[in-house]
Amino acid sequence: MAQATVDAPSSPEKAGTGGNPWLVLLAVSLGVIMVMLDGTVVGIANPVIQTDLGASLADLQWVTSGYLLALAVFLITAGKLGDLFGHKRIFLIGVGGFALVSVGIGFSQELAEIIPGLSPVGALIGLRVLQGLFGALLQPAALALLRGAFPGEKLNQAMGAWGAIIGLSSAAGPIVGGVLVENVSWESVFFINAPVGIIALLLGVFLIKESPVKVLARIDWGGVVLLSGAMFALVWTIIKAPEWGWGDSTTLGFMAAFAVLMAGFIFWQSRARQPLVPLSLFANPSISIGTVLMMMVAFAMFGAMFFLGFFFQGVHGLTPLEAGLRMLPMSAGMIVASPLAGFAIGKLGPKITMTTGLVVTALAMFLMSQLSMDATFVESAIPFVVLAFGLSPVFVGATEIIVGNAPLELSGVAGGLQQSAMQVGGALGTAILGAVMAAQISTSLPEHLGAAAGTIPPDQLAGLEKAAAFGGLPPGLPAEFAQVVGPAVSNAFMDGMHLAFLVSTGVALLTAVLALFVKSGRKIEDAPLHVG
Repeated sequence: MAQATVDAPSSPEKAGTGGNPWLVLLAVSLGVIMVMLDGTVVGIANPVIQTDLGASLADLQWVTSGYLLALAVFLITAGKLGDLFGHKRIFLIGVGGFALVSVGIGFSQELAEIIPGLSPVGALIGLRVLQGLFGALLQPAALALLRGAFPGEKLNQAMGAWGAIIGLSSAAGPIVGGVLVENVSWESVFFINAPVGIIALLLGVFLIKESPVKVLARIDWGGVVLLSGAMFALVWTIIKAPEWGWGDSTTLGFMAAFAVLMAGFIFWQSRARQPLVPLSLFANPSISIGTVLMMMVAFAMFGAMFFLGFFFQGVHGLTPLEAGLRMLPMSAGMIVASPLAGFAIGKLGPKITMTTGLVVTALAMFLMSQLSMDATFVESAIPFVVLAFGLSPVFVGATEIIVGNAPLELSGVAGGLQQSAMQVGGALGTAILGAVMAAQISTSLPEHLGAAAGTIPPDQLAGLEKAAAFGGLPPGLPAEFAQVVGPAVSNAFMDGMHLAFLVSTGVALLTAVLALFVKSGRKIEDAPLHVG
């Protein structure tokens, strides 16, 4: 089949299509701040949601994983929509929809009363999935707008500032979430997105110029269907495998479906005239390696961090606000570390900077695996600050080498690829480390109970194991019994959390080895782009 050639811009310096670069950064950052606030405050709200709605651990995982599933399935397609219809337009739709659905989540209990057969937890999970779809529209478009606004030599600075702003919003999230959960309600942590979304919409309308780059004449619907099916099969398997069993026929069947659909997608992209993801995008190996790096570091971070809210509020007995303050050092550290990471990547290159960051990340994860049940603020703050200085070079560097090495007209697809890697890695980490933690609790709880374990009925013991995953006890236990089993449950939780952090330590070290193969390479846009 003949290949059509599109002449890409000869250099990234010609990419000033998005208005004043720093004003564009301000506008898109406010939109992403809304998403970041939502992610961090949900972690603080989870224990209260569990109590208020009677949610199980699986329900709470779905509150997170349902959102991740929608993001992972739709991100690359959303990036392509921005490339085709304009990144500003898609960004504004994502911001408006995300804010509107967030308000709906706050009224999920009222919706359950109106709609027959719908439970409050079901409404919450369903709306979180819809929220993920709008988040998928928003995030790749934001990165593409930055890619279009900043010339190549300043992209590291932009990504460093971007990381600092995300760190600031992450720092504010636990504090805002703690105040709202403790003094208002868990629903209010979603209502907060409404004013932030309105401000982001207004700034986006007036500060961002629409991108004029429109290479495609139509959407590759065959590619959309195949990729969406493959991503759904992968993330669904990741989420459900701990329940089904990794060797179960259903798990293996979904993995086989993923392999077949992905193979079909790759074949289709090699034949399509206007492919959803041109395979030539991966001609620069740094894009491929950066994608894997992003996925693996998200595995380590999101998978392990899922349990910290339960550690601080369940085992440690802190209030939501106090738990938010405990997490502040990591997010605040990213405010300082991200600009420094952008500067270091510009001076030293991505290989040295990212490899060092991953080694530091592994050190932080190991330090967290040594946290005691009664760890002080300083004892928990030290590994959090170390983690901030480890993660920042990886996130800034991986984002820059994926989005920065992509041609300008494929910046939306590149942004979707970067975000997809993060969400798949996060879902994979939550599922696998959750299974690791549950298995460790099942092993260690009887050991901590000692002779008392033989006197507890099997169904009650199973209930204690499930409660241990939350770091607490099942409701309604007699006071005398709770005093006997309480320490054992807390110790079992600590064993599981420590093992999860140790696994994350190993993942970070393996990823550091992979980072040694990153190369700055030649910008893909310096050569013609083959799109068919």
